[in-house]
This record gives sequence, structure tokens and C-alpha cells, in this order.
Amino acid sequence: MTAPERTRGCPVGHYAWASGDHPPMTGFRQFDREDREPVFYTTDAAGYHVFTEQEAIAEGMQRTDLFSSHAIEPITPNPEYRWIPEMLDPPEHTQWRRLLAPMFTPARAAAMEDDIRAQATVLIDELANEGHGDFVSQFARKYPAAIFLRMMGLPLSELDKFLAWEYTILHGNDETDPRRERAAQAMGELAQYFAEVIAEARKDDTGKTDIISTAVRWEIDGAPVADADLLSLCTLMFDAGLDTVAAQLSFTMYTLATDAGLRQRIVDDPAVIPSAVEEFLRVYGIVQPGRRVTEDIVFRGCPLKRGEMVLFPLAAAGRDPHQYEDPSTIDFDRGRVRHISFGAGPHRCLGSHLARVELIVGLQEWHRRIPHYALAAGQTILEHHSGVYGLNNLPLTWPVGAA
Repeated sequence: MTAPERTRGCPVGHYAWASGDHPPMTGFRQFDREDREPVFYTTDAAGYHVFTEQEAIAEGMQRTDLFSSHAIEPITPNPEYRWIPEMLDPPEHTQWRRLLAPMFTPARAAAMEDDIRAQATVLIDELANEGHGDFVSQFARKYPAAIFLRMMGLPLSELDKFLAWEYTILHGNDETDPRRERAAQAMGELAQYFAEVIAEARKDDTGKTDIISTAVRWEIDGAPVADADLLSLCTLMFDAGLDTVAAQLSFTMYTLATDAGLRQRIVDDPAVIPSAVEEFLRVYGIVQPGRRVTEDIVFRGCPLKRGEMVLFPLAAAGRDPHQYEDPSTIDFDRGRVRHISFGAGPHRCLGSHLARVELIVGLQEWHRRIPHYALAAGQTILEHHSGVYGLNNLPLTWPVGAA
């Protein structure tokens, strides 16, 4: 057997960035190999190191002194953009988190549950009597986007506009109209929209409590937050609010549509849904954060140079055989799951409490109204990757009147 190629002591491998021509789950299944390396160097793009063990990933995300968030995509070590607060390091990051934290508490997420449930019910009722539909475009993307608009203080009538921007910026791909050009145009339109909303919010003194109306009154080091920083914050909220829950729900429903036993368990015992959500979060760690190395170090036995990029794929952490028995198997009775699919350290997902409510309520209401469904025959399901693994489509069919 030929020894694997190595660079600076680490094996050379390939990281499966998902794209439209791959079958679903490509990004996750690459970590199901029994012989997977704890760390490897991939020559994809500019080259970067990939860590695959949960303990190493958790430590790396906590060590902001060694791994900077100024660059979060391993293929872009010197980005021209700065999303706040995701791309900040302490202590600057800490100031922003303190301002944002009161808006994303467990109590605040719980208080939104009735509104979230109402939104889910409206969307599902629009589909139930059709007998078929694309789960991604008709539910998964619309559901969290509507909640995002409410939190940002924006009218629901803007939903289609935001969904179009989201698709073009994060997932659009058309060979006759290069993605980067269309994405740049859409990003410009989004920025202009938010700039106008911020300007109006600065003039409004009626005491609104949405995120934008609250943020324009913030101060850092005694000075009002600059419009450019607020615009960066809004862009991040847009990205996080519209894409992550949609992607998580899509992979979850793909699995339930292809595993009658798991689906029936949820239908028969809705009380298992919170545990099921944690298990789906573990096995489908959709976010793949990158970091830039701040100094020459040896981390977990791997020599790293200042300025290099590393990847801490949460998909690998959730499928780590050192942490979970039979990790690729979905087991609702696994017990308390100590996954890190919301990240670790100071950048752990601020919206995790809200996301859990959205995921639980979405599954509850879907299975209450449409308990029996399957993948539509003869359809190709495509996946994408833009820092977050997701599905482009999920065509389902179900018997009308079966609820």
C-alpha cells in the first residue's frame, strides 16, 4: 500500500465542497470513512488545513489568539469585506456581542414561539391540499425569512425581494450570467436597501424594539455606531437569518422523507421532536467555519504558518467516532448530545435559541398537517455550499387529505 502524500508532516487530502452536480449529503458523507485523518492538508483553491476531530475543532474555535475570524472562508484569506460581529476578534467582538445578546436570549426566543408557529402554519396550509411541492423554495426558505423580517422591523411584503437577493447572493449559478456579477449586483441592491432603512430608523424616535431600530441607538466606546458598521451587521443578520435554518430543515426533511421509520416515530410521538432536532443538528453540522492562523504554531501535531487558513468543519465534529458511537446513524434515543453544531467559543451562534424554536416548531406543524410524504419520483436533488451546506431543492409528494 502506498503511503499517502504528506506536506509538512500532514497527509494531503481533498475536501468535498458541495456543488450543484453532487448528490445530496456529499459534504457530510466524506467524514463517515473509518480511516479519516484527524487533520489533513487540501490543495483545493489556495490550500488549507482541515481538522476533523471535535475536540480539536472546539479548541481551535475557542483560541481566538491563535486563529483569527478576520477571514472565515478558507479560500479567501484576505477578504475585502467585514461582517459584524462574525469577522471580529476580541475585544472588539466582545463589545458587539454584549449589545446583541439581549435580543437573542432563551426567553426572547420562547416569547416568539406563537408568532413562529403561526408563520409555519400559514405556509404549510398553503401547501397541504396541493399534494406536492418543493420543500426548500415553498417552505424552508420562506419560513425563517419571514421571521427575520419581523425581527429586523421590516414588512412581510418584502419577503419575495429578500428571497431573490438571498438566492442570488448565496446560491445563484447561471453559466450565461456569471454568478459573481449577479451576486455583486444583488449585494449592492441589498446594501442600498439597508442604508435607507438605517437612515429612516435614525430619524424615528417612536421607541421601536426591532434590531435595526435598537442598533441605531447603540454606542461603542462612547460614540454612536457608524452606519457602515450597522450595514455590515444587517448583512450578517441577512445571511445568518435566511440561510442556516433553511438548510438545516432541508437536510432534516430529506432524511425523514427517505426513512419511513424515523418519520413515523415523529408522527406517533411528537414529544420526541426536540431530541430529534438535536440529533439532526449533530449529524448535519451545516456550517464550515474557516480561520486565519495568527502565528507560527504546532496545533494538534500539525505545523501551521502565520497567515495560513484552516477549516473547522462542524460536519466532521458531529460525526467524530471518538465522541459518538456509530456517529453517522441518527438515533433519537441517543440521550444528551453534546454537539458543537452551533460552534464553540466566543463566536458560538448567537441565534441558537431562536433556531431551536424554529426547527422544533417547523417539524411539529409540518407533521401535524402533512404526516405522510416522500421524495417525488424522477427528480434530481442538488446541493450547494457557500460556507453553509444546503439543498437547492427538495421535491416532495403527499396524499391530499391525509392529515
